[in-house]
Amino acid sequence: MITAATLALTLLVAQQPKETEKLAPYYPTPDSVVQKMLEVVGLKKGEKMVDLGSGDGRIVIMAAKKFGADATGIEFDEALYKQSSAKIKSLGLDKTARIIHGDIMVQDYSQMDVITIYLLPLSNEKVRPMLDKQLKKGTRVVAHDFEVGGWNPEKTITIEDDGEGRSHTLFLYLR
Repeated sequence: MITAATLALTLLVAQQPKETEKLAPYYPTPDSVVQKMLEVVGLKKGEKMVDLGSGDGRIVIMAAKKFGADATGIEFDEALYKQSSAKIKSLGLDKTARIIHGDIMVQDYSQMDVITIYLLPLSNEKVRPMLDKQLKKGTRVVAHDFEVGGWNPEKTITIEDDGEGRSHTLFLYLR
C-alpha cells in the first residue's frame, strides 16, 4: 500500500539534484506520529537517543521535553540545523537536546539506547550495515513509514489517521 507520505517523499526525492548527499528530503513528521514513535520505542527519562536526519528538530525536542531523554539529532542541511538548534536554545532544552550539523554516515551511535529513522528505503539500506556494526545489544530502533531491509521488526504499528488525514506505519526493531 502506498501512503500519501510515501508518494510525497518519492516525488520530493525525484526533484533533488543528483549530486546531493542527503539521504532523504525534509518532510516533517506530524507531532501525533512523533509522540507515537517515542511511545512505541519505549523512550525513558535519561536514555540517550538520536534522530537520523532530524529536520526541524521536532523529534529531538519532544524526546527531551516530554520524555526527559538525552536527545541528539543529526542534520545535514545547514538551514535546518540552525533553525532546530535555535529552537532548542529558545526552549531552554540545550542541556538535554542538541543537533549535530553533519553526515549521519560518519557518527558514532554505539552509546545510544534509541534510534529514530525517517529515511527512504534505499537510505535505510545504506545506513543498516553501519548500525549493525555500532549498535549495542538492546538498542531500540523505530523507523517511520519505511522498513529497514534485512531487519525483522518486533512490532509493526499502523496509524490510520495522523489528524491530517494521512496514514503512517512504524516499525520497531530490537538490536
